[in-house]
Amino acid sequence: MQHATFAGAALALSLSAAPVAFAAEPATAPAAASDAAKAGPSDKAQIAALEKRFTAAFNAKDLGKIMAVYARNGLFVYDVAPPREYVGWEAYKKDWEGLFKEAFPGPIKFSISDLAITTDGNMAYSHSTQTIDAPGNANPKLVVRVTDVYRKTGGHWQIVHEHVSVPVDMATGKGDLLSKP
Repeated sequence: MQHATFAGAALALSLSAAPVAFAAEPATAPAAASDAAKAGPSDKAQIAALEKRFTAAFNAKDLGKIMAVYARNGLFVYDVAPPREYVGWEAYKKDWEGLFKEAFPGPIKFSISDLAITTDGNMAYSHSTQTIDAPGNANPKLVVRVTDVYRKTGGHWQIVHEHVSVPVDMATGKGDLLSKP
C-alpha cells in the first residue's frame, strides 16, 4: 500500500513539474501561429491572468474581486485555519471576511511565487507558494502552500477546489508559518 502511495506521489510530481507558459503555445507552422493568435491566450495564460487578478484583489482587500475567481457552485476548500473545510462559496466568503477583520486588519502585501499550472481540457490545477507580509499585524508574515483546481465553464476559468497548508513539525505538532524550504 505504501509503495502505491509513493508511486502516485511521484506521478503527481512529474506531472506538475512542467514550467508555466504565460503566452500562447509556440506554433509549429505559420498557419498554426495565425490560428493560435485568433484563438486568444492559452489556457495556462488565462489561469496565470486569473492569479494576477487574485493578487491585485488580495492586496486591495477587495472581497468581491477575490471571490470572483471562485466558482459559485461546487466550491470546496481546505484552508489553513479552522474549521477543517469550507463547503460552498458563501462559507468561504465568510472565511475571507474573518481573515481581513481578525488576522490581518492592517496593511498587507500579498504575493505568489513558484506558480506551476497544468491544464487538460476544461480542468486544470496549479500549485504555488503564497506570502502575506503584514507589518504591524499580530502575524507579521505568513507563507502558505496552495493547490488550486480550476474548471473552465463558458470559456472562463474558476477555482472549484483549493487546499491551503503549512508544513508541520511532526516532533512538536506546530505549523511552520514561514513555510521554510
